[in-house]
Amino acid sequence: MRSPPTADPAASGESLELEALIDALVAYHRGAASHDAEGQPAGEPLARTMTAELAAIREALLDDEERERLDQLGHWFEQDRVRLTPLLEARAARRVPSWAHRHPGSRLCHEGRPLLVNAIGRDLEVPGAELADDPASDLAALLVSLEGREAPALTRLALDRYLRYAGDYELARLLSLYGTCHAVSAARRALRRRPAAGRDPEHPALLAESMAECRRYLALAERIAEFRFPPLIIAVGVSGSGKSRFTRGLVTGLGAIRVSSEAERQRLAQADDASIHPQGDGDAAAVDIFGEAATAATYRRLASCAGLLLDAGIPACVDATCLTRAQRDLLRQQAEARGLPCLLVSFEADDATLRRRIEKRAHRQGGAVEESLAVLASQQRRFEPFADEERLHLVHLDTTADNAAETLVGLIQEHVTLG
Repeated sequence: MRSPPTADPAASGESLELEALIDALVAYHRGAASHDAEGQPAGEPLARTMTAELAAIREALLDDEERERLDQLGHWFEQDRVRLTPLLEARAARRVPSWAHRHPGSRLCHEGRPLLVNAIGRDLEVPGAELADDPASDLAALLVSLEGREAPALTRLALDRYLRYAGDYELARLLSLYGTCHAVSAARRALRRRPAAGRDPEHPALLAESMAECRRYLALAERIAEFRFPPLIIAVGVSGSGKSRFTRGLVTGLGAIRVSSEAERQRLAQADDASIHPQGDGDAAAVDIFGEAATAATYRRLASCAGLLLDAGIPACVDATCLTRAQRDLLRQQAEARGLPCLLVSFEADDATLRRRIEKRAHRQGGAVEESLAVLASQQRRFEPFADEERLHLVHLDTTADNAAETLVGLIQEHVTLG
């Protein structure tokens, strides 16, 4: 897994494309000094912001039904804040000032078009915005801002990339809480555009426009807060079968977040190396990251990450070879224990295609072709056929077919409902 850059490309206030922004955000959240200030209760910035924003919006709403919906949104938020307070407290050491405060002049651009100010679109004038908070707040602000620009594909890519490089899947459980708050702030911000009555001949039109935008963000807040039943998708297949290529399409197409065995295996190896050899002992024996113990730890990590995503109401897609029934069962139990749907997708290709893909990848990456082919042969020997119980959740995908990507999406939509 390539590590995101540690340098901050937004420090000078330049425009960033989405990938560069996510890399900078991950690096900032990882490297910024913690502001676990004593006396600041967990979730205080959230509560302060939400209370002020709901009160301001309520004064502007003339319809009793809309006020009732706003009150219900406030009740949900408070209940969820209380429920998640133990997690917020456990993560107190991660509190940092918002990335947007440090980069007020930055911009997020896409295809040459500016999308967001301070790159994550966070409102820095709301009550509580100056307080250090969980990194989930920055990420949720970005996701809400992208949704507000009607860019769902970018929203999904941003979340997938952030979690992949940060490895902080626990953060996903907080996104609906922070996302609801930032959507309400965006609704309140829309009301600021209203001109004073009698001061503008276009007042009725501008008032209607600002109220429509306010209601649009309130509807987004309700969607974020809505309880969902996300599925777990387990990608199964040997090297060269097309798992990684085709599961990438599930991010933008269906909103599933990938949990990659390659990324998590390397993350575990780096963590182990840092804990055992904090000074970087060059004479230490190399760790076999593909050994039996490392592989078992990797699948436990994959299961844990998938479980955190499911708890957050986010569809999860595990991208791993899953050669043994025990590995597949461990992952499948994450969905079954929560009463959620699970789908096993067997990615398949003929031997000639597998060899051709492996050789092409080895040449591209500068690796040894014979070693890569030996790995493929070993995986094929160790693969355990699907058990009868697994077949109840199993679909097959021929990745050599011209319409394989569309077929995969169709198969998933046919068997599970993505939240």
